[in-house]
Amino acid sequence: MEQNELLKSVLLAGIKEQRAARRWRIFFRMLWLIIIAGIIFVISGSIQKSPIKKPGKQIAVIDLHGLIDSENKTYQNLSDSLADALKDKKTSAVIISANSPGGSPVYSNMAYDEILRLRKLYPKIPIYVVVEEVCASGCYYIASAANKIYANPSSIVGSIGVIYTGFGLNGLMDKIGVDSRLMISGKNKAMGYPFIPPNKEQDDMQQEMLNKIHNQFITAVKNGRGSILSNDPDLFSGRYWIGEDGLKLGLIDGFATVDSIARDQFHSENLVDFTMDNDPIDKIFKKMGVSMLSIAKQELAASYLGNIQ
Repeated sequence: MEQNELLKSVLLAGIKEQRAARRWRIFFRMLWLIIIAGIIFVISGSIQKSPIKKPGKQIAVIDLHGLIDSENKTYQNLSDSLADALKDKKTSAVIISANSPGGSPVYSNMAYDEILRLRKLYPKIPIYVVVEEVCASGCYYIASAANKIYANPSSIVGSIGVIYTGFGLNGLMDKIGVDSRLMISGKNKAMGYPFIPPNKEQDDMQQEMLNKIHNQFITAVKNGRGSILSNDPDLFSGRYWIGEDGLKLGLIDGFATVDSIARDQFHSENLVDFTMDNDPIDKIFKKMGVSMLSIAKQELAASYLGNIQ
Protein backbone atom coordinates (compact mmCIF):
# COMPACT_ATOMS: atom_id res chain seq x y z
CA MET A 1 0.00 0.00 0.00
CA GLU A 2 2.78 2.42 0.92
CA GLN A 3 4.53 1.58 -2.35
CA ASN A 4 1.34 2.41 -4.29
CA GLU A 5 1.00 5.75 -2.51
CA LEU A 6 4.64 6.54 -3.18
CA LEU A 7 4.26 5.63 -6.87
CA LYS A 8 1.13 7.76 -7.08
CA SER A 9 2.94 10.72 -5.52
CA VAL A 10 5.83 10.36 -7.97
CA LEU A 11 3.45 10.21 -10.94
CA LEU A 12 1.50 13.27 -9.77
CA ALA A 13 4.73 15.19 -9.25
CA GLY A 14 5.79 14.27 -12.81
CA ILE A 15 2.48 15.43 -14.26
CA LYS A 16 2.72 18.75 -12.39
CA GLU A 17 6.25 19.20 -13.66
CA GLN A 18 5.13 18.55 -17.25
CA ARG A 19 2.31 21.09 -16.92
CA ALA A 20 4.69 23.71 -15.56
CA ALA A 21 7.15 23.00 -18.37
CA ARG A 22 4.40 23.47 -21.00
CA ARG A 23 3.32 26.76 -19.46
CA TRP A 24 6.89 28.06 -19.45
CA ARG A 25 7.36 26.88 -23.05
CA ILE A 26 4.25 28.80 -24.12
CA PHE A 27 5.42 31.88 -22.22
CA PHE A 28 8.92 31.90 -23.75
CA ARG A 29 7.65 31.27 -27.28
CA MET A 30 5.19 34.13 -26.99
CA LEU A 31 7.93 36.33 -25.57
CA TRP A 32 10.26 35.51 -28.47
CA LEU A 33 7.50 36.28 -30.97
CA ILE A 34 6.92 39.68 -29.36
CA ILE A 35 10.66 40.41 -29.46
CA ILE A 36 10.89 39.37 -33.12
CA ALA A 37 7.86 41.51 -33.97
CA GLY A 38 9.52 44.47 -32.26
CA ILE A 39 12.76 43.96 -34.19
CA ILE A 40 10.87 43.73 -37.50
CA PHE A 41 8.95 46.90 -36.65
CA VAL A 42 12.15 48.82 -35.92
CA ILE A 43 13.78 47.58 -39.12
CA SER A 44 10.70 48.31 -41.24
CA GLY A 45 10.56 51.82 -39.81
CA SER A 46 14.13 52.46 -40.89
CA ILE A 47 13.69 51.06 -44.41
CA GLN A 48 10.35 52.60 -45.31
CA LYS A 49 9.86 52.59 -49.05
CA SER A 50 11.32 55.80 -50.44
CA PRO A 51 11.67 56.90 -54.04
CA ILE A 52 14.99 56.08 -55.73
CA LYS A 53 15.82 59.29 -57.55
CA LYS A 54 18.15 60.19 -60.38
CA PRO A 55 19.39 63.63 -61.34
CA GLY A 56 17.13 65.79 -63.51
CA LYS A 57 13.40 65.87 -64.13
CA GLN A 58 11.38 62.83 -63.12
CA ILE A 59 8.08 61.15 -63.87
CA ALA A 60 6.33 60.13 -60.66
CA VAL A 61 4.54 56.76 -60.76
CA ILE A 62 1.83 55.84 -58.26
CA ASP A 63 0.00 52.51 -58.05
CA LEU A 64 -3.78 52.34 -57.67
CA HIS A 65 -4.20 48.60 -57.23
CA GLY A 66 -6.73 46.34 -55.56
CA LEU A 67 -10.11 46.92 -53.99
CA ILE A 68 -10.93 50.51 -53.09
CA ASP A 69 -11.91 50.43 -49.42
CA SER A 70 -10.89 51.49 -45.93
CA GLU A 71 -8.95 48.30 -45.20
CA ASN A 72 -6.57 48.90 -48.12
CA LYS A 73 -6.39 52.61 -47.19
CA THR A 74 -6.78 53.36 -50.90
CA TYR A 75 -7.80 56.98 -50.55
CA GLN A 76 -5.21 57.86 -47.91
CA ASN A 77 -2.34 56.15 -49.72
CA LEU A 78 -3.26 57.68 -53.07
CA SER A 79 -3.68 61.20 -51.72
CA ASP A 80 -0.45 61.03 -49.67
CA SER A 81 1.48 59.63 -52.64
CA LEU A 82 0.16 62.33 -54.98
CA ALA A 83 0.96 65.09 -52.50
CA ASP A 84 4.54 63.83 -52.06
CA ALA A 85 5.08 63.50 -55.80
CA LEU A 86 3.70 66.93 -56.64
CA LYS A 87 5.64 68.67 -53.88
CA ASP A 88 8.88 67.31 -55.31
CA LYS A 89 10.35 70.06 -57.50
CA LYS A 90 11.83 67.49 -59.90
CA THR A 91 8.43 66.03 -60.80
CA SER A 92 7.33 67.06 -64.30
CA ALA A 93 4.35 64.64 -64.56
CA VAL A 94 2.48 62.02 -62.53
CA ILE A 95 1.28 58.69 -63.90
CA ILE A 96 -1.20 56.65 -61.86
CA SER A 97 -0.89 52.97 -62.76
CA ALA A 98 -4.42 51.62 -62.26
CA ASN A 99 -5.46 48.01 -61.83
CA SER A 100 -8.63 47.81 -59.73
CA PRO A 101 -12.19 46.46 -60.07
CA GLY A 102 -13.53 49.36 -58.02
CA GLY A 103 -14.99 49.42 -54.53
CA SER A 104 -16.46 51.97 -52.17
CA PRO A 105 -18.22 54.90 -53.89
CA VAL A 106 -17.38 57.07 -50.87
CA TYR A 107 -13.62 56.55 -51.07
CA SER A 108 -13.75 56.76 -54.86
CA ASN A 109 -15.46 60.15 -54.63
CA MET A 110 -12.97 61.33 -52.03
CA ALA A 111 -10.03 60.33 -54.23
CA TYR A 112 -11.68 61.98 -57.26
CA ASP A 113 -12.07 65.27 -55.36
CA GLU A 114 -8.49 65.08 -54.08
CA ILE A 115 -7.06 64.70 -57.59
CA LEU A 116 -9.06 67.72 -58.77
CA ARG A 117 -7.87 69.73 -55.78
CA LEU A 118 -4.23 68.87 -56.44
CA ARG A 119 -4.61 69.61 -60.13
CA LYS A 120 -5.65 73.15 -59.19
CA LEU A 121 -2.70 73.51 -56.80
CA TYR A 122 -0.21 72.21 -59.40
CA PRO A 123 -1.72 73.16 -62.78
CA LYS A 124 1.56 72.78 -64.65
CA ILE A 125 2.05 69.12 -63.67
CA PRO A 126 -0.24 66.77 -65.63
CA ILE A 127 -1.74 63.73 -63.92
CA TYR A 128 -2.36 60.76 -66.21
CA VAL A 129 -3.93 57.37 -65.52
CA VAL A 130 -2.65 54.28 -67.31
CA VAL A 131 -4.89 51.22 -67.00
CA GLU A 132 -3.26 47.81 -66.73
CA GLU A 133 -5.82 44.96 -66.76
CA VAL A 134 -8.88 46.65 -65.35
CA CYS A 135 -10.11 50.04 -64.15
CA ALA A 136 -13.82 49.66 -63.54
CA SER A 137 -16.53 51.22 -61.40
CA GLY A 138 -14.91 53.12 -58.50
CA CYS A 139 -11.50 52.94 -60.14
CA TYR A 140 -12.86 54.61 -63.27
CA TYR A 141 -14.61 57.15 -61.03
CA ILE A 142 -11.16 58.15 -59.73
CA ALA A 143 -9.50 57.96 -63.15
CA SER A 144 -11.98 60.40 -64.67
CA ALA A 145 -10.45 63.16 -62.52
CA ALA A 146 -7.10 62.85 -64.31
CA ASN A 147 -5.98 64.96 -67.26
CA LYS A 148 -5.94 61.90 -69.51
CA ILE A 149 -6.62 58.15 -69.35
CA TYR A 150 -4.75 55.51 -71.34
CA ALA A 151 -5.18 51.76 -71.50
CA ASN A 152 -4.36 48.61 -73.43
CA PRO A 153 -6.76 47.60 -76.24
CA SER A 154 -7.68 44.56 -74.10
CA SER A 155 -8.02 46.39 -70.76
CA ILE A 156 -11.40 46.54 -69.04
CA VAL A 157 -12.79 50.05 -68.48
CA GLY A 158 -16.10 51.65 -67.55
CA SER A 159 -18.78 49.94 -65.44
CA ILE A 160 -20.29 53.31 -64.55
CA GLY A 161 -22.97 52.10 -62.18
CA VAL A 162 -23.74 51.26 -58.55
CA ILE A 163 -24.58 47.89 -57.03
CA TYR A 164 -26.13 46.77 -53.77
CA THR A 165 -26.11 43.09 -52.85
CA GLY A 166 -28.29 41.25 -50.37
CA PHE A 167 -30.25 38.03 -49.90
CA GLY A 168 -33.51 36.84 -48.43
CA LEU A 169 -33.83 33.80 -46.16
CA ASN A 170 -37.41 34.18 -44.98
CA GLY A 171 -38.69 31.48 -47.42
CA LEU A 172 -36.09 28.99 -46.21
CA MET A 173 -36.94 29.78 -42.59
CA ASP A 174 -40.61 29.08 -43.26
CA LYS A 175 -39.73 25.68 -44.73
CA ILE A 176 -37.64 24.58 -41.78
CA GLY A 177 -40.02 26.04 -39.19
CA VAL A 178 -37.87 28.88 -37.88
CA ASP A 179 -39.25 32.35 -37.24
CA SER A 180 -37.51 35.67 -36.70
CA ARG A 181 -37.90 37.33 -33.30
CA LEU A 182 -36.82 40.72 -34.63
CA MET A 183 -37.68 43.78 -32.55
CA ILE A 184 -37.06 47.32 -33.77
CA SER A 185 -37.71 50.92 -32.82
CA GLY A 186 -38.20 52.92 -36.00
CA LYS A 187 -40.16 51.37 -38.84
CA ASN A 188 -37.23 51.36 -41.29
CA LYS A 189 -34.53 50.19 -38.88
CA ALA A 190 -34.61 46.64 -40.31
CA MET A 191 -34.41 47.77 -43.94
CA GLY A 192 -32.52 45.07 -45.84
CA TYR A 193 -32.75 42.54 -43.00
CA PRO A 194 -32.56 39.13 -44.74
CA PHE A 195 -34.84 37.18 -42.38
CA ILE A 196 -38.07 39.06 -43.07
CA PRO A 197 -40.09 39.40 -46.30
CA PRO A 198 -39.17 42.23 -48.68
CA ASN A 199 -40.88 45.57 -48.20
CA LYS A 200 -41.70 47.52 -51.38
CA GLU A 201 -41.55 50.90 -49.68
CA GLN A 202 -38.09 50.14 -48.30
CA ASP A 203 -36.94 48.65 -51.62
CA ASP A 204 -37.96 51.91 -53.29
CA MET A 205 -35.94 53.85 -50.71
CA GLN A 206 -32.85 51.77 -51.39
CA GLN A 207 -33.29 52.14 -55.14
CA GLU A 208 -33.60 55.90 -54.75
CA MET A 209 -30.31 56.02 -52.82
CA LEU A 210 -28.58 53.91 -55.48
CA ASN A 211 -29.90 56.20 -58.21
CA LYS A 212 -28.57 59.29 -56.42
CA ILE A 213 -25.11 57.74 -56.02
CA HIS A 214 -25.23 56.69 -59.68
CA ASN A 215 -26.07 60.26 -60.72
CA GLN A 216 -23.11 61.53 -58.67
CA PHE A 217 -20.90 59.05 -60.52
CA ILE A 218 -22.27 60.11 -63.92
CA THR A 219 -21.78 63.80 -63.13
CA ALA A 220 -18.18 63.19 -62.05
CA VAL A 221 -17.38 61.31 -65.26
CA LYS A 222 -19.03 63.94 -67.45
CA ASN A 223 -17.16 66.75 -65.68
CA GLY A 224 -13.89 64.88 -65.92
CA ARG A 225 -14.10 63.63 -69.49
CA GLY A 226 -16.06 66.52 -70.99
CA SER A 227 -17.15 66.59 -74.61
CA ILE A 228 -14.89 63.65 -75.52
CA LEU A 229 -17.59 61.26 -74.23
CA SER A 230 -19.92 59.73 -76.81
CA ASN A 231 -23.70 59.73 -76.58
CA ASP A 232 -24.00 55.95 -76.50
CA PRO A 233 -27.15 55.09 -74.49
CA ASP A 234 -25.30 52.26 -72.70
CA LEU A 235 -22.43 54.47 -71.55
CA PHE A 236 -23.81 54.92 -68.03
CA SER A 237 -25.71 51.63 -67.83
CA GLY A 238 -23.09 49.92 -65.69
CA ARG A 239 -21.68 48.04 -68.65
CA TYR A 240 -17.92 47.67 -69.07
CA TRP A 241 -15.89 47.66 -72.27
CA ILE A 242 -12.48 46.60 -73.52
CA GLY A 243 -10.04 49.39 -74.25
CA GLU A 244 -10.58 49.16 -78.00
CA ASP A 245 -14.27 50.08 -77.59
CA GLY A 246 -13.55 52.44 -74.70
CA LEU A 247 -11.49 54.62 -77.04
CA LYS A 248 -14.42 54.98 -79.45
CA LEU A 249 -16.72 55.92 -76.56
CA GLY A 250 -14.34 58.52 -75.16
CA LEU A 251 -13.68 56.58 -71.96
CA ILE A 252 -9.94 56.65 -72.68
CA ASP A 253 -7.64 58.90 -74.71
CA GLY A 254 -5.47 56.28 -76.36
CA PHE A 255 -3.39 53.14 -75.99
CA ALA A 256 -0.18 53.32 -73.97
CA THR A 257 1.83 51.96 -71.07
CA VAL A 258 3.53 53.80 -68.23
CA ASP A 259 6.88 53.48 -69.98
CA SER A 260 5.62 54.61 -73.38
CA ILE A 261 3.84 57.65 -71.90
CA ALA A 262 7.00 58.69 -70.06
CA ARG A 263 9.17 58.14 -73.12
CA ASP A 264 6.97 59.47 -75.92
CA GLN A 265 5.03 62.28 -74.26
CA PHE A 266 7.33 63.48 -71.52
CA HIS A 267 10.65 62.46 -73.15
CA SER A 268 11.99 60.90 -69.97
CA GLU A 269 12.93 57.45 -68.74
CA ASN A 270 13.48 58.67 -65.20
CA LEU A 271 10.51 56.95 -63.54
CA VAL A 272 10.29 57.32 -59.76
CA ASP A 273 7.88 55.22 -57.69
CA PHE A 274 6.06 57.39 -55.13
CA THR A 275 3.53 54.75 -54.10
CA MET A 276 2.83 54.95 -50.39
CA ASP A 277 2.91 51.54 -48.71
CA ASN A 278 0.28 50.44 -46.22
CA ASP A 279 1.19 51.00 -42.59
CA PRO A 280 4.04 48.54 -41.83
CA ILE A 281 2.66 48.02 -38.31
CA ASP A 282 -0.57 46.65 -39.78
CA LYS A 283 1.33 44.30 -42.09
CA ILE A 284 3.58 42.97 -39.33
CA PHE A 285 0.94 42.38 -36.70
CA LYS A 286 -1.54 40.86 -39.13
CA LYS A 287 1.09 38.29 -40.07
CA MET A 288 2.50 37.91 -36.57
CA GLY A 289 -0.99 37.72 -35.11
CA VAL A 290 -1.79 34.68 -37.22
CA SER A 291 1.49 33.00 -36.27
CA MET A 292 1.15 33.77 -32.57
CA LEU A 293 -2.47 32.61 -32.48
CA SER A 294 -1.60 29.37 -34.26
CA ILE A 295 1.26 28.54 -31.91
CA ALA A 296 -0.76 29.50 -28.84
CA LYS A 297 -3.60 27.21 -29.91
CA GLN A 298 -1.19 24.32 -30.46
CA GLU A 299 0.48 24.79 -27.10
CA LEU A 300 -2.80 25.20 -25.22
CA ALA A 301 -4.20 22.11 -26.89
CA ALA A 302 -1.12 20.14 -25.93
CA SER A 303 -1.37 21.42 -22.38
CA TYR A 304 -5.06 20.51 -22.22
CA LEU A 305 -4.43 17.00 -23.51
CA GLY A 306 -1.68 16.64 -20.93
CA ASN A 307 -4.04 17.70 -18.18
CA ILE A 308 -6.67 15.10 -18.99
CA GLN A 309 -4.28 12.19 -19.31
